[in-house]
Amino acid sequence: MDFLSIILGLIVGLIIGAWVAAAMVRRQLQPKTDAIYEQARQDAMQIRQQAENESEELLKVARQEMQETRLESEKVIERRYNDLARAEERIDRRQAQQDKMHQKLEAREQQLNKRQSRIDRRHNQLAKQEEERKEELERIAALTSEEAKQLLLEAVETEARQDMGRVMREIEDRARDTAEDRARALIAQAIQRVASDHVAELTVSVVPLPSEDMKGRIIGRSGRNIRAFEAAAGVDIVVDDTPEAVTISSFDPIRREVARRALAKLITDGRIHPARIEKLIKDQREEVSRVIREAGEEAAYEANVHGLHPEILQMLGRLRFRTSYGQNQLHHSVEAAKIAAMLAAELGADVNVAKMGALLHDLGKAMDHEHEGTHAMLGAEFARRYNVPEMVVNAIASHHHEVDQETVEAIIVEAADAISGARPGARRESLENYIKRVRTLEEIAKSFDGVESAYALQAGREIRILVKPGTIDDLGAMRLSKDISKSIEDSMQYPGQIQVTVIRETRAVGFAK
Repeated sequence: MDFLSIILGLIVGLIIGAWVAAAMVRRQLQPKTDAIYEQARQDAMQIRQQAENESEELLKVARQEMQETRLESEKVIERRYNDLARAEERIDRRQAQQDKMHQKLEAREQQLNKRQSRIDRRHNQLAKQEEERKEELERIAALTSEEAKQLLLEAVETEARQDMGRVMREIEDRARDTAEDRARALIAQAIQRVASDHVAELTVSVVPLPSEDMKGRIIGRSGRNIRAFEAAAGVDIVVDDTPEAVTISSFDPIRREVARRALAKLITDGRIHPARIEKLIKDQREEVSRVIREAGEEAAYEANVHGLHPEILQMLGRLRFRTSYGQNQLHHSVEAAKIAAMLAAELGADVNVAKMGALLHDLGKAMDHEHEGTHAMLGAEFARRYNVPEMVVNAIASHHHEVDQETVEAIIVEAADAISGARPGARRESLENYIKRVRTLEEIAKSFDGVESAYALQAGREIRILVKPGTIDDLGAMRLSKDISKSIEDSMQYPGQIQVTVIRETRAVGFAK
């Protein structure tokens, strides 16, 4: 207990000492605290005074701005009020004008109503008089109005058709006199300046033999030589009774030429066996490829067409071994290029485009037996692949109207192709095809109503048609010639063009007694 009393006494003493020390410190710091408080109070008074001054200044500025804004608003309101007043005055004037116009219109309408009434009365009187006149005419002529109208219409129609036919004939005659003379001069000039020889080539080649004994050597023991040759060359060898000759048959002109050259070499060399046959055919393929390339280059040089890709020249040279109606296609292309160049020069077209398009227009014929599609589209696609100008590509693709012709050069290419193929002696056809074409022409013409007879003339280049004059009039004859021409174009294939002549003849026969 004494120990606890001592500790409690110490604690109480410490507390009392701390309190006494704190009181002494407060007594010492009291003057400084009062000074700081006084300084803070003065600073606050100064800040308050400054804030009041700034507030008064801002209030003054705000009042001035509000005054200016109010004055500006009053001016705007006044201007708008004046504008509205002027607009109201204009509206009032316009309303007054409209009122006057309305009064005039009402007066005009009343006048029109009166006039309409008079017109109606007059119309009724005229209708009554017309009906009376019509009844009188019907009584006198013993015809109804419908019958008279029908007779009048028939007479007017007949006269109009005759006048129309006469005018159409005059227009066509004038156009024919100018267009045909110009076209005839251009074509004659082009054909006169271009002359080339054409050799008819068939699907067979004949190889002469030095003797009949050579046929047995070509056939070989048990036919092994001829079988080896046909397998290696891809052709058919025909050994028949033709003296001292064998025939090579193939629809592929390149393979036929390779086989002809190889067989001629074998006959000259005399060593005929399968190994030798295969070697010679391989050598001749390379030789013919070289000949094809040179033929393409020569054709381009002769046609004066430059800048063609080597692959195009190679394909162009293949046309040397291709014919159409007996006409060599490479010679035909060169001739067409020359004709197209002259036509383009005469017409002011692009000569380079025209002659390049004509030279390459049948390029697809060198590959149409190997690919599907028409030769025009195949040639155009092949030319486009090797960066031929698009105008030339269009001329190639459109020379048989499989696509639209976009340039005048494309039309020139088509004309040059037709001129080269249609001139006398350029192409030939078999007697059977000729007779069939002539018979088809006459059958097409006779299938139309009003045709009495039809005759094909000038080797099928013209057809003359006699019509029944009571069924076909002049205008109908002109229309019939165009319909028959269109039917021939749609249903037949032929080189050049066919002239369709419709003849309408009226005969009047009388007897004097």
